[in-house]
Amino acid sequence: MTNDPLFWFMLLSVAAVLVILMAGIGTFGKGGAFNRKYANKIMRWRIGAQLFAVVMIVLFVVLRGNGG
Repeated sequence: MTNDPLFWFMLLSVAAVLVILMAGIGTFGKGGAFNRKYANKIMRWRIGAQLFAVVMIVLFVVLRGNGG
């Protein structure tokens, strides 16, 4: 499984969601002008990345699943 490029692509997409989520939580916690200006945009990026990650996970399971 670790030599499968689709597995690594799926893993990178999940990691991207985590990074975007941590950035969003960090801006919420810090507050200020940056948070007011970019909080919604960061969370929209997270939703898009999360959708992509879910599609990659489903694609991986469908294409590489053992069927049992």
